[in-house]
Amino acid sequence: MALPVPVRLGAAEHTLIDQLKSVGADATAERITVAGLPTRRVESYHYTDLKTLLRAIPPLAQAANEASAPALRVPGAYQLMIANGVIQAASTAPAGVIVGKAAGGVLTTRDDVLVHLNGAFAKESLTLTLENSVDPVIQVDRRSEGEAAHVADSLKVFVADGASATILETFSGSDAAHVGNHATYIALGKNAVVTHITVDLSPRAAAHFASNEYHVGEGAKLRTLVIHAGASLARTQLFPRYEGAGAHGDITGLNMVVDGQHADITMDASHAVPHTSSQPLFKSIARGRGKAVVQGKLVVARDAQKTDAKLMSQGLMLSDEAEILSKPELEIYADDVVCGHGSTCGKLDEDSMFYLTSRGIPKEEAETMLVRGFIEELLDPIEDEALAEALHGIVDGWLLGK
Repeated sequence: MALPVPVRLGAAEHTLIDQLKSVGADATAERITVAGLPTRRVESYHYTDLKTLLRAIPPLAQAANEASAPALRVPGAYQLMIANGVIQAASTAPAGVIVGKAAGGVLTTRDDVLVHLNGAFAKESLTLTLENSVDPVIQVDRRSEGEAAHVADSLKVFVADGASATILETFSGSDAAHVGNHATYIALGKNAVVTHITVDLSPRAAAHFASNEYHVGEGAKLRTLVIHAGASLARTQLFPRYEGAGAHGDITGLNMVVDGQHADITMDASHAVPHTSSQPLFKSIARGRGKAVVQGKLVVARDAQKTDAKLMSQGLMLSDEAEILSKPELEIYADDVVCGHGSTCGKLDEDSMFYLTSRGIPKEEAETMLVRGFIEELLDPIEDEALAEALHGIVDGWLLGK
């Protein structure tokens, strides 16, 4: 009987193994030793081969001595900060918001390397309990500061029955080759309404990884928006689970990539009970040799009859060298459902360009107008005016090459 061929480990994997052993995570270290980082052979990482893309891991983060300027300011927002994995002192919270700490990671165990690594390295978690509706936007500013560091942190949010809130997470830091692995867990009570936005504004040299897990209760409404606009390598994983009748999710995301950037949004959604619905919508814009990836899976359980779920991915290529890769999936075990998926990809519409330029609008301005129109469907539902303006500023900055 032939023995299995040992996995050849690279420098990043050897460093991860040493770091895992240093924090006592021997089981996770053994997983990396045996299997290495995911390659194209792992279906959920088919377009994001970490073994190839992640060549080096910096030292584990130490406490941050100072923080750089905020990458995104939203007037009126209640701000919290996690710097290099350490929860920073916060100002007085709005009424009904309880801020706390908990030890360790927050994500449900699953067969995913980023989830395992976050659970091993995250020393403490920021916890938020929202007992009633919260008016100001809650902004959690997650930083990687100082020299290049391997940063892991986590956030856990409980939203009470009938409560509503808008939660913004921003990821940024010093201009260094950081590797960030961030986790967020949000549980929505009965009839809760939550908007959750995550924005990667990491420096170009960084690698940004995030895993967002959602538990959506009876009658609850969840809207999410992921924006990738910073790191050279970015991947956000979305794990929504619809657990109560009437639960609904508008799961959305936006990849914006240029030369040398690789951005991946991967969703694995579970409709676990009858009478739930979702409308995932993902958009990607790529120019130069940028590469954008969208992978979306909808899983409908055997008992989840009357599920209504439609997944759409749309891509816009602004250069001949750009790459946009899309892989939608349906995994349906119930027989009384309305489910579907679609994927489109192309260049700017020539007729629309001709219409605008023929009316005296310069070509570059015409292109910008059409790109903004392509994106607006994701930003228009954001009700808070200051937040919407800040997000439009990020898009405009990218369009202007800032």
